Amino acid sequence: MKFEEFDITPEIKKSLEELGFKKPTDIQFKSIPPILKGEDVLAIAQTGTGKTAAFAIPIIHIVHEQKGRTHDGIKAVVMVPTHELAIQITEVFNTIGQYTGVKTFSLYGGVDQAPQIKQFEEGVDILVTTPGRMFDLMSQGHIKLDRVEVLVLDEADHMMDLGFIKDIQDVIKRLPKNRQTLFFSATINDKIKKIAYSLVRNAIRIQISPKDPVSKNIHHSVAFVEMEDKRFFLERVINENADKKILVFVRTKVRAERVMSALERMGIHSMTIHSDKEQQDRLDVMRRFRSGEVKILIATDISARGIDIANVDYVVNYDLPDVSENYVHRVGRTGRGVQKGQAISFCSEEEKDMLHEIESFLEQTIKVLEIHKGDYSQTIDLTNEKHTDWKTLMKEIQKHDEDPKKKKKKK
Repeated sequence: MKFEEFDITPEIKKSLEELGFKKPTDIQFKSIPPILKGEDVLAIAQTGTGKTAAFAIPIIHIVHEQKGRTHDGIKAVVMVPTHELAIQITEVFNTIGQYTGVKTFSLYGGVDQAPQIKQFEEGVDILVTTPGRMFDLMSQGHIKLDRVEVLVLDEADHMMDLGFIKDIQDVIKRLPKNRQTLFFSATINDKIKKIAYSLVRNAIRIQISPKDPVSKNIHHSVAFVEMEDKRFFLERVINENADKKILVFVRTKVRAERVMSALERMGIHSMTIHSDKEQQDRLDVMRRFRSGEVKILIATDISARGIDIANVDYVVNYDLPDVSENYVHRVGRTGRGVQKGQAISFCSEEEKDMLHEIESFLEQTIKVLEIHKGDYSQTIDLTNEKHTDWKTLMKEIQKHDEDPKKKKKKK
């Protein structure tokens, strides 16, 4: 089946054709018809399968068909866990709906609310939002949800992990009872399943590749590397793939800054993204990584769902994630659509139990990259790292270990 065969407005078909969308992915093929019919949908699909377009296309069509025939107001709300995801989903909606006149707006905290309030005064059809700022503006009377007809919970499993379930339940209390609910998630467990079925009614359940939670386009490998040697092997991966876009995942914000500092000593430019950064800084980092101006981005798991960038060639798990499901979300940043991707994990002795958990979750073993003793030693010996004196290193460690909140109190 092709997109031109779907019962959607010609304006959407025109933009899909310009974008090169010819045949729907599995999740799009199975989701679009029931959403167009007004059915609730519970969809489980791995990252990179085209989930956003699966709900964006029918929602834009529904709102476009109603414009001019119904009263103004927000017709659809898409709730997401992170700022970056809100921005990227909005970009998808605006691109697909560029010829329809449907207005999609992304709302998130960390920025001045005045321009956001002005946008609501001018009119919003589809709202893509994180919970915090939405509740702020609702309490101030700037957002009304009485005309919402469709609610989308995207990356629902991550929203549960971040403790947003009460926010979701509070939003639902303010929505019309006669609405359509779409629940999209990359992973599913008993807790998420219970919550999902409490939100949807007689939902169409769609599950794509349940036995393979990650894309087949990704080649996985693991290298056994001691914790203190990881920076040398990251240096090697980067130098051997100088023209590639590489996304590096670490466990904590402090680790992210330390790895960036280590790369700087090796003459490698990189940037970090994590929750301690100001929103404008995060947007600037994403812009520079997306454009290819910066080739190396170091991120924490909180950012894993918010990074949807084309042509990420390598995902490097510098640290293995604390939760096995997060491996899926990390590596899902590469190998998207028809692109091929590489996922390399560095596993220290103390992380081997976590590796076994990840393999159990994937229901497959990850290929081991055998490193001979000579190669291991050579990787460390040939580093370009410029060693600094111990006093400088201690100052750097102290700087990254200090709690920013405590620093503010001292001032």
